[in-house]
Amino acid sequence: MPKSIKKANLPTKICPTCALPFTWRKKWKKNWEHVKYCSDKCRQNKTKTP
Repeated sequence: MPKSIKKANLPTKICPTCALPFTWRKKWKKNWEHVKYCSDKCRQNKTKTP
């Protein structure tokens, strides 16, 4: 990600567990394509629906 991208222009995804949008984070820089859940809590509760 270039440093000139503003927060409003960051890529977003929808979490399949909580159905809320979440934005790109620096720690996901190398594997953003594989990120599915917004948090560890949602990843642990992935079989449950909100």
